[in-house]
Amino acid sequence: MTENTVSAEVERAPRRRRADAQRNVDALLEAAKAVFTVSGVDAPAKEITDRAGVGVGTLYRHFPQRSDLVKAVFQREVDACADEAPVLAAAHEPGVALEQWLYRFTGFIATKRGLASALHSGDPAFDELPGYFMRRFGPALGSLLDAAAAAGEIRGDIGAEDLLYAVANLCLSTEQLGPEHSRRMVALLVDGLRYGAEHE
Repeated sequence: MTENTVSAEVERAPRRRRADAQRNVDALLEAAKAVFTVSGVDAPAKEITDRAGVGVGTLYRHFPQRSDLVKAVFQREVDACADEAPVLAAAHEPGVALEQWLYRFTGFIATKRGLASALHSGDPAFDELPGYFMRRFGPALGSLLDAAAAAGEIRGDIGAEDLLYAVANLCLSTEQLGPEHSRRMVALLVDGLRYGAEHE
């Protein structure tokens, strides 16, 4: 084996390890999201790792504290939802893109229920999460609102923050009735936005 071959092997090995580690992190976050939604954030670590197909040691290597895992799950879900706004905007007319994103946000709220007890526990580890929520969702929804209002498809006097809270409150107040009921309530809210535009 030549010196160049050894160097190439040394360079490739860290990249393989990083790729494996990222796959493990992704599997853990996806498993934790599913488990938290059903069993809450205090579910046994083994329930999460069994679903992810990794050992408990791998979980604690990446997320030493339970709060680390909860924050990572929350932020990942926020990012995935926020990142869908420009995708929808590119694929649909402004009013449709807004409506589809609000349904996507409704689904996010359903996922967040499993995390609610931790996020509102008073644990300082979660103090930054509400700000993260608004920093990511505010601009994402704001761009969709601006485009839909400019196209004359919705009223122009509603801000992103107000609408985010309105949808969240609708979803949380109908929690016992299931996600389909929440979606119907959000559909009524969207109809209200459109109705206002007809009278401007």
